[in-house]
Amino acid sequence: MDGRSTSPDPADQSTAELFERVYGELKALAGSYLRSERQDHTLQPTALVHEAYLRLADVSPGVWSDRRKFVAVASRAMRRILVDHARARRADKRRGEKVTLDPGMIGASEVTVDVVLLDEALAQLAEQDPQRARLVELHFFGGLTVEEAASLLELSERTVYRQLRSAKAWLKLELAADSGSSG
Repeated sequence: MDGRSTSPDPADQSTAELFERVYGELKALAGSYLRSERQDHTLQPTALVHEAYLRLADVSPGVWSDRRKFVAVASRAMRRILVDHARARRADKRRGEKVTLDPGMIGASEVTVDVVLLDEALAQLAEQDPQRARLVELHFFGGLTVEEAASLLELSERTVYRQLRSAKAWLKLELAADSGSSG
């Protein structure tokens, strides 16, 4: 033994190794995304996680500096898969795919949101305020705690709380406007 830590340096780990370490966490995130879907929904949490892995598999080792960054990127991939799936269904059936979000996401007790509209709203938010959009993605889609998101983005926890609160209010208004114009 040469005195070095026996735990692998995340930067030296392949995507497959990191994926294996966080598989349960990613599957739980995928399950939360799909929890309130209709029973005949064609995507299952395992399939969503595996599709995200396939999208990340070609990323070279050394890119992942820690678990939080890997989970954030994997959750972004899962979000893209859900949006792609919803757009395909919308094209097939001319209606949007609905998902029930974490009740706290936009400040309602339970809310069903068109994932395509949510993606469009997040894209608009990213144009206006990329940091707030990134925080929403890390916290709600990536499952990172406020503390983890603050550390990753090198912000104070107070700033993260404040920015998440304002992003949530903005999204709530934007999604309400979109649902009112589509209804």
